[in-house]
Amino acid sequence: MSRKYVYPILIVVVTIALYYLEDYIDNNPVGTTEVSVDSSSDTFGATLFPAGDALVSRDYYTLSYNETHEQANWVAYTLREEQVVNNDFDRPYFEQDPKVKSKSAHWRNYKNSGYDRGHLVAAADMEFSYDAFKDTFYTSNISPQLHDFNSGVWNYLEQRVRRWAKENDDVFVITGGVLKNPMDAIGSEQVSVPNAFYKIVVDSYRGEYRVIAFLIPHREDITRYSDYIVSVDEIEQATGIDFFAKLPSSQQKELQSRIDRLYYDID
Repeated sequence: MSRKYVYPILIVVVTIALYYLEDYIDNNPVGTTEVSVDSSSDTFGATLFPAGDALVSRDYYTLSYNETHEQANWVAYTLREEQVVNNDFDRPYFEQDPKVKSKSAHWRNYKNSGYDRGHLVAAADMEFSYDAFKDTFYTSNISPQLHDFNSGVWNYLEQRVRRWAKENDDVFVITGGVLKNPMDAIGSEQVSVPNAFYKIVVDSYRGEYRVIAFLIPHREDITRYSDYIVSVDEIEQATGIDFFAKLPSSQQKELQSRIDRLYYDID
């Protein structure tokens, strides 16, 4: 083939290659590693969901929305070892949740309120996929939190949960605020400000469930989450939620009453 035809062909090939390379880079920023996980095979968490209405199911978490208090009663999800990655994703804007029929609270309720938009499903728990990460920014997944609480003890506990997921292959997590009056409220939609937040972590070891739970007062002076370990029974009393509702009654009662402090290496 003469040079007359070779050069134009090379130009076309290089142009096409650069096009696809640019598209790949745009969808796979440098420093990110997206992990493909089949959420449909979550047999571990399937039997551990709390009782609840107004359920919203996403690919990687489920929540029960409380219209009166304009936030979730609880969020629940399985966090696997391979999902715990650190991608430097750009933070998206908070949005109202289109899956909440009554519409979740608008993000403007939080503006100048003195409270952070506190994630219930931690955004860092979902960094294995940008779509999963973005789903944590629906306002159905946020609750008013004092800044030092959100960036302090709550953040430390979220980091510890990710460590447990890496150590134990996977954990099932249930999180929410205690939505019991009297409570302050913010914004035109009167979004309730919980007086406490809870987190329940369950692991399966040799066919047996292990559990650790926390009920932390919503204050800025708290630094040690280990001071607020409780049984799931105590969280049930505080919230009125029936946890592990799908388990057989005897197994449910046993799991709600136990505290596996040593198993989770809490000093």
